[in-house]
Order: sequence, then C-alpha cells, then structure tokens
Amino acid sequence: MAGRRKLIVVSNRGPVVHERDASGERVARRGGGGLVTALRSLVEEHDVTWIASAMSAEDKVVAEEAAGEAIPETARNGAPYRLRFVVHDPSEYDWYYNVVANPMLWFIQHYLWGLVSEPDVDQGLHHAWSEGYVPVNRSFADAVVAELEREPEAAVFFHDYHLYVAPRLVRERVPDAVLAHFVHVPWSMPEYWRVLPDPIRRAVHEGLLANDVVSFHTRRWRRNFLRSCEDVLDVEIDWPSHSVHGDGRSVAVRARPISVDPAEFDEIAASPAVEAEEASLAAKRPEHLVLRVDRTDPSKNVVRGFRAYEIYLDAHPEMHGRVQMLALLDPSRQDIPEYAEYLGAIQRAARTVNDRFQREGWVPLDLQIQDNFPQAVAAYKQFDVLLVNAIFDGMNLVAKEAPLVNTRAGVLVLSENAGAHEELGEWALTVNPFDVAGQAQAIHAALTMAEDERRRRLDAIVGHVREHDIGGWIEDQLADLDEARARLGAPA
Repeated sequence: MAGRRKLIVVSNRGPVVHERDASGERVARRGGGGLVTALRSLVEEHDVTWIASAMSAEDKVVAEEAAGEAIPETARNGAPYRLRFVVHDPSEYDWYYNVVANPMLWFIQHYLWGLVSEPDVDQGLHHAWSEGYVPVNRSFADAVVAELEREPEAAVFFHDYHLYVAPRLVRERVPDAVLAHFVHVPWSMPEYWRVLPDPIRRAVHEGLLANDVVSFHTRRWRRNFLRSCEDVLDVEIDWPSHSVHGDGRSVAVRARPISVDPAEFDEIAASPAVEAEEASLAAKRPEHLVLRVDRTDPSKNVVRGFRAYEIYLDAHPEMHGRVQMLALLDPSRQDIPEYAEYLGAIQRAARTVNDRFQREGWVPLDLQIQDNFPQAVAAYKQFDVLLVNAIFDGMNLVAKEAPLVNTRAGVLVLSENAGAHEELGEWALTVNPFDVAGQAQAIHAALTMAEDERRRRLDAIVGHVREHDIGGWIEDQLADLDEARARLGAPA
C-alpha cells in the first residue's frame, strides 16, 4: 500500500459545522453522522481536501470570507486538511434534499414506497430534479474541478445518494480524473427503480458509471446494482470480475462493508459521561432489558418492533414487571412530512403498549426521543437483547457498535435485510422485518437462551468487528483506488 495520498472527499455534510458561541466567537463543532467518523483516518493520514455543503449560516460566512476557496482545518490528531464549502441557493437545496434525495431516492433505495398509492411523480418532482438536484450536483462538480486544477493527481471520493450525477459532470470536464463513489444505502432491485421516470433513472445510473470504482456495503447491494445497470442502461456486465463495460471504460463494482473503530468505543465506554449514564440506567432497569437505538426513520421499522414487543408481552405474562424495552431514538428529518408522520406513529405505538400493560412501578416500554450519545453507549453496555429489525439498511452500525462494549452477554436480533446481516447473521437471531410474530418469538428466544450460548455468539461478533475495523475498510478502498489507477495507467 502506498503512503500519503492526495484525496478529494465529496459529501453533502462535512466534518465540521461553524457556529457562534454565547460570547459571539466562531466555533467549529464536529459534523453529525457516521460518515465523518468513518473518514477520520483518511483526513488524519492523507492529504485531504473535503468538499461539503455549507450547512449553517456561519458556514456560509466562512465560505464568503474565503471567496469560495478551501480553508485550513485541523483533524483530531492535529493533522492539517483543507475544507471547501459549497454554498447553495436555498430553494435549490430544498428541492435537492427535501424532495429528491429525501424522500424520493431514500425511499426507493429502502423499498419504502407503497406503490399502490405513492409516490405520484408529478411536475413537482421533475422540477425539483432539474432545478434542485442537478444544479446542486453541478455546484459540487464545479468545486471538484477547481480542486483538480489545483491538484491534478488527486483522486476523488464521492459519497452517497446525494451526489449521483456529480461524477458524470466531473468526467465530462476532466476525462482522465480518478473517481470513486461509495453508496452507503442499499441498492434496490431493478424493477423498483422504475418508480423514477426513464430520464431520471438513467441519469442516476450514468452518473455512477462515470466513476472508476463504485462500492457498496454488501455483495447483495452490489449484485442489485449490476443487475440494475444491465436493465436500465443495457450495458455489458462482467459478472466474474463484478465490473461494468461501456463507453470504452470499465467500472469496478466492489463490496466493502463499513465498520467502526473498536478502540474509540472502548474509550467512550469507559468515559465519565457514559459511566454516569450507565449508573442511572442500572439503578432503574428491570431484570431484562430489550434495547433499540435508531433514528426515527421509516426504514428503521420502529413501529413493527413495538408491535412485536406487544405480542411478546401478551404471550408471556410471566415476564410482566421483569422486562422493559428501552427505545432511544434520534429525531430524523422532521422537515419532511413522511418522517414527521412516522414519528407520530412511533409515539402512538408506544402508547398502545404502555396503555395495555403498564402497572404501578413498571413501564414496559421506555421511549426517549433525543440525541444523547453517552446514554446510547451506556445502554449498549447494559442490553440483554438488541433489536435491529430494519426494513432495509445499507449496513446498520448499531449492530456492530453495541456488542463491542456489552457486558451482559447480550443477544443481537437482526433483520435479514440489514447490511450487517451478511457479516453477523451467523451469530445473531435472524428475523424477517415484516414478521412481527417472528420478532416476538426471537425476543423470547434471546431472553431464554443459555448463558454459554449467549456468550459464544457475542464473543464471535466482537471478534469479527475487532478484526474487520474501520481501518480495514479504508485500506480496502485505497487498494481499489490503486487498482483503478493501474487500469488507467495513472501514477499512484
């Protein structure tokens, strides 16, 4: 593996967000989301320029002061990197994010549309695509091209569903650029992409195939993508090598499951903030704790999880007063009607469970809607059952994070449609995310499983995650980049 690389990372959200503190001083806080954490080692070990949307009012001021150029930033280990903000027209960004990226693309890629009644692809979507998604992607492409003019040998890493057409816009202007794209969400089967009008779905696939490498978390999502390219674009697929041929180019399609930093979670789990939260939790928890940690996203399947727990309580009155489900949910995308409505459904489902079974001194379902990471890690340490029943998930890092620090030989109940199942399914209790009766049975099986079997399963998950950590994920992608450069005859 070569040493330091010149890399351009491109994502909607960046590694820091600027704000003003109470005294009026500008401060930079770490950006939200797992992507920032995942790419930390890239920033710390390579010569990185990160291009991202200006998310806050102060980000926009920073961008204006820099006249649109990149500004110097410092990584956690003190390593320097460059950050370039892209300032978007507010209306364009709203159409891009709140109409096309979320919910349209997100819902397609997580199979969330009930096609009998939704969506209606009206003029509003066509307008949001042409006047929002494409212009915002073009702004990102302009910034990438400007940075490639400064560092022609740099490789470009695009990330996720926000930037599907940007690679082609770059390729048209810089034909010899080395481009890679990581898709962090599932890739649905070809037929589901036909929700989108032909020009839009073709643009999505052509945009991705402008890269030299396209990567997904699992072989399943990679297979769906290859089939989708074959169906939508009628291109040649080389199945043995997992590559797409067309327009005189070859695109490598890879499965690279993302992971976490075990050492970081060891440190966080032992921190005073987490230990204080754990003491509070341990003091009030019942004999058995069923945990879920999620965003309030329809893809996370929270309502069915609550229904499964209700079925479990109905079937096992001997567990009343002895078990509790703790649901720690981070509110997500509440500006989008579908998400706001789903949050309401979550709250109603929780109320149904508690109205049926609650008695003095026992709340069967403790629903907390807030962003409290120390509390989540404390709960990771304390769970007896971890319920991850996502409808579909690109990966689901909770399934990897929580077992790392668990102290109670906790059992993972895992959806077969979560990307993590491809790696961890052997040691989890597998559930169909639509089968609430099956999920109730899995909760019972987990709570009654013998201690030595619980420990065997947990130890296997922990061993796998420690061996296949975030550093390995980064190294695999750098190796893919080296392979792409060799195909193109470009210097490493």
